[in-house]
Amino acid sequence: MDGGELENNYQSKLTPVIGGEWAGWSFYPGGDPYEDLAGPFYFKSGDDGVPVCAFRAEMKHMNGGLFMHGGCVMTFADFALFVIARDTIAGSSTVTATFNCELVGTARIGELVECRGDVVKAGRSMVFVRGIISNASQGGEPIASFSSVLKKTTPRP
Repeated sequence: MDGGELENNYQSKLTPVIGGEWAGWSFYPGGDPYEDLAGPFYFKSGDDGVPVCAFRAEMKHMNGGLFMHGGCVMTFADFALFVIARDTIAGSSTVTATFNCELVGTARIGELVECRGDVVKAGRSMVFVRGIISNASQGGEPIASFSSVLKKTTPRP
């Protein structure tokens, strides 16, 4: 299968969750092969209209000490920054150009992990985003802060 066939077979489609714990949230099945393995990650608009991203910590998210793996935190942050910038990057092909993260806390199996953030500045080709990931099961204790620059790209022929 060449890159074009793979791209056509792997299309993202925003899907609302109808029942269960995540009813009222949405996710992108088939949106990103790596995130599909790491997630699922969900999002919705908060009461203030600002996007909230979340997932429930599972064994697959843990490191050898049974604390959330830093790579999992950063993968979730990368998902969240695209949700945070969703309206700003609509209609653009966009990639993560820079990513900075400070890991300051953790989550354990079964705990709810959330992320909120904002677009700091949206330029013609670059979008600056920041966010905070927190452990909602532990009163919103911070897990990580991150900042990133998204680069709008032109699709190659």
